[in-house]
Amino acid sequence: MFSRGVRALSTASGVCMRANSSMAAAAAAATSQPNPSGFAKSALEYAMSLEEPCHSWTKEQLASIYHTPLIELVHNAQLQHRKWQDASKVQLCTLMNIKTGGCSEDCKYCSQSSRNDTGLKAEKLVQVEEVLKEAEEAKRNGSTRFCLGAAWRDMNGRKSAMKRISEMISKVNDMGLETCVTLGMLNEEQSKQLKEAGLTAYNHNIDTSREHYKNVITTRTYDERLETIKNVQNSGIKACTGGILGLGETEEDHIGFLYTLSNMSPHPESLPINKLIAIKGTPMADEMAKPSTKKLEFDEIIRTIATARIVIPQAIIRLAAGRYTMKETEQFLCFMAGCNSIFTGKKMLTTKCVGWDEDKAMLKKWGLEPMEAFQYDALEEQRKKKLQAAAA
Repeated sequence: MFSRGVRALSTASGVCMRANSSMAAAAAAATSQPNPSGFAKSALEYAMSLEEPCHSWTKEQLASIYHTPLIELVHNAQLQHRKWQDASKVQLCTLMNIKTGGCSEDCKYCSQSSRNDTGLKAEKLVQVEEVLKEAEEAKRNGSTRFCLGAAWRDMNGRKSAMKRISEMISKVNDMGLETCVTLGMLNEEQSKQLKEAGLTAYNHNIDTSREHYKNVITTRTYDERLETIKNVQNSGIKACTGGILGLGETEEDHIGFLYTLSNMSPHPESLPINKLIAIKGTPMADEMAKPSTKKLEFDEIIRTIATARIVIPQAIIRLAAGRYTMKETEQFLCFMAGCNSIFTGKKMLTTKCVGWDEDKAMLKKWGLEPMEAFQYDALEEQRKKKLQAAAA
């Protein structure tokens, strides 16, 4: 296989080292055991051989996979997708902004930060009835996950808002839809409250690599983001966490971004990939206008998606913000690389979103079908039964 000379690794059993193994021990075990043919497996071969997800990847292993010749990388991502999931199904998600603007964070890309002069006016939390109306429309159009976003740093001191949002979650769930919210940082008690309300997933992106993060945000640390994700997972809520490509980062940052996600245990249930929309009035728009700033290449998007599909095989990978700027052929390549979800509807918080009719026509052309609600759990149950049957 094509590994660009990066360290080879193998395993006698083809089963991943458990997440509680140290990184050093995992690397040693991977490199010291030849396979029956006498040759060490490449990182890609190792990933493709696993029957259970691995949570102890090294950056060297991820770099080896990421830099695989593109046509070979996409081919293996397709194989992995079909091995772990139903590649003919795509989840349609719709996102509603339930509290616009006024956020105290200094995220350089965000139109909703009170520090960025984008002309966006802060608004109050919407009423439950407005959410139900939008959720009903989304369901009629085939969306099976309804996501709610509020521009807050955290939920501290927002008891009345938490109560109203919990009611939104409960009533949207009663419609047969999955629910996801993003409300900023959460502590353990707040996570439990959302779990009791029936929340399916919580979105809290890591945005980029640990190394590049400080160049984008200073008011919230990387570790604070990871703490919220762990609080959510510990409460029994699925984690939806990904990031934004095009923040002036390097390919090494893409690998670092994947390193954080692939070493989570459990892995994120869903992984949104956003393409930066440089909004006028944000510092990031000013930086992107500079000739010296690193610009995102399309093949980097494909490599990031494909590598994520290979090493985080159970995740639903979503094409999120910025998809409207992609040609249909580019979106098709993203799906070939392992995407199996899109945000569709009226808006992506404050940016444009491709509409339902256009998306349904596109998926029909490709021979893809909308995923049913809660299919993630059903697919995982089927996979476990197949493994048990094979071992019997």
